[in-house]
Amino acid sequence: MSEAINSPEAERRRFRPYPKYKDSGVEWIDNIPSVWSVCPLFTVAREREEKNYGNLVQNVLSLSYGNIIDRDVTDNFGLLPESFETYQIIHEGNIILRLTDLQNDKRSLRVGLVNHPGIITSAYICLELFRDIESSYGYYLLHAYDITKVFYSFGGGVRQTMKFEDLKWLPILKPSHDEQRTIAAFLDRETAKIDALIEKKKRLIDLLQEKRAALITQAVTKGFDPNVPMKDSGIEWLGQIPAHWEVKPLTKYTVERSDYRGKTPEKVISGVFLVTARNVRMGLIDYDCSQEFIARDEYDKIMRRGLPNKGDILFTTEAPLGNVAIIDREDIALAQRIIRFRMNAKHFDSRFTLYAMMSGFFQAQLISLSTGSTAEGIKASKLPMLRLCAPPCLVEQSGIVSYLDRETSKIDMLVAKISKAIDRLKEYRTALIFAAVTGKIDVRDN
Repeated sequence: MSEAINSPEAERRRFRPYPKYKDSGVEWIDNIPSVWSVCPLFTVAREREEKNYGNLVQNVLSLSYGNIIDRDVTDNFGLLPESFETYQIIHEGNIILRLTDLQNDKRSLRVGLVNHPGIITSAYICLELFRDIESSYGYYLLHAYDITKVFYSFGGGVRQTMKFEDLKWLPILKPSHDEQRTIAAFLDRETAKIDALIEKKKRLIDLLQEKRAALITQAVTKGFDPNVPMKDSGIEWLGQIPAHWEVKPLTKYTVERSDYRGKTPEKVISGVFLVTARNVRMGLIDYDCSQEFIARDEYDKIMRRGLPNKGDILFTTEAPLGNVAIIDREDIALAQRIIRFRMNAKHFDSRFTLYAMMSGFFQAQLISLSTGSTAEGIKASKLPMLRLCAPPCLVEQSGIVSYLDRETSKIDMLVAKISKAIDRLKEYRTALIFAAVTGKIDVRDN
């Protein structure tokens, strides 16, 4: 597959349909090749439940992004049982389904194919396929159901958790054995090409983000005049700075600071938008990634600690640490793990502050001062130890801001373009898998 994938529709035209079709009897599958059959899941698979009694198997596996991978239990990341006797033994060719938390999580990939034996939590369903279904084809079929969100509505509405009994009537499409192997081999080959192209584009985004970060750090610690006289900053890993610049604690430039610690009020369906640490992205507030609201009277209680204004800086103290954004609208509430700064407008440009706190110089300080084994964080008491490097002249600060706005916007536009290309590739991948396993395209000669 070349990199020039114009659209899923254009790519699907590479493949022909089957000569003849019939009604599958399943609304969301529609027609299938006339020689295929449809049967319920329980006729081609059984639930396998083999407990790890005596801890005989030590290889712990987990389902991650649709892949069954080895899990490192020494890092203590995530919940671990007191004994792995409660886990189930799984074997190569088994299919794992994580059908828990269905109401709250509609993004996760929930189906994985086991490539080597081990143990996995008993909260997951382990399927052992009978001989009339090839494990690789069975995986792709259930994966297609997964990525098209079939499990969320199967069996009469969304449930928190589904068990094998809830899935036993799930319709399974059955081509011949040889055709199953052909479809699986085709999808192995084609999805590998798509995945490689996606990874290539992701690496390009990473390189662009690194370039963006380096550009910001250079501008807010050195300026962009190569002929300006320099001096030693007094900080070994900062090096030289322009001779007329200063290095001072962040708190020296602020006129107001609010820490929104404490219990977050109960959420409501509509009200005042609650900005959480998840909403604070590097450089902006993302109002779409997580939408939570609190009642107006609760807002009044929280905001007694300090009303946010446009131009104030938000800083996340943990989970994640060090993300910063500038407030671009009023009438928002701020959750815990966020500190709000208001800069002294006579001496410091808020936009320059935003860029300075995004720089490698500032972020390195955060890492050196952070605490926490699983989630890095910084205590408010350490804020005076954080320093900013800046020119004392507001005009020069504004000039650097204009330069960075212009240059970073070019990079951001390119990243957005590449991200859209990745989305199209993912859409094509999903459409291709579903088309192949439901017989909408004939891949036998591909």
